[in-house]
Amino acid sequence: MINESDKSLFRSTVDQQKPIDKDGVKKTATSKNGSNKLFQKYSFLYEPNISGSEAVVHYKSGLSPKVLKKMKQGNIGSTPSIDLHGHKIEEACQSLSKFIHFHSNERFIHVIHGKGYHSDSGLSIMKSQVVHYLKQHPEVLAFCSCTQEMGGTGAVFVHLKANV
Repeated sequence: MINESDKSLFRSTVDQQKPIDKDGVKKTATSKNGSNKLFQKYSFLYEPNISGSEAVVHYKSGLSPKVLKKMKQGNIGSTPSIDLHGHKIEEACQSLSKFIHFHSNERFIHVIHGKGYHSDSGLSIMKSQVVHYLKQHPEVLAFCSCTQEMGGTGAVFVHLKANV
């Protein structure tokens, strides 16, 4: 039978241990830009300005037209996906920031924001906010509405900077 002091000793010993690096390569927990911080310098958009059925495309200068064409066609392979349905604007931005940070080693991600069909004005606040947020994020090179099978105008494929 194991008593409480033995359990306590075991837990305190295990909690202080660090994993062994079997390859002898020092790994760092930094992101691509040299820091381990989440992107938090974004602003919020409280008035929608994009309709749910409107296709969106945005890219930074220098992006290969071939990459953008592949994105528009959905020829980017398997991608991590986040669904922002049911989130409030602030929560969606926080979740998106964490998601991009966690998947910074990926070239493409899939963001489902919805079309905003239940909004009063016919404009989608979540879609508008996601577009606004992605334009601000320093790791985002491009984004565009997805193919119909992947969510159509209710989702975007996002192209992230290469992890170097």
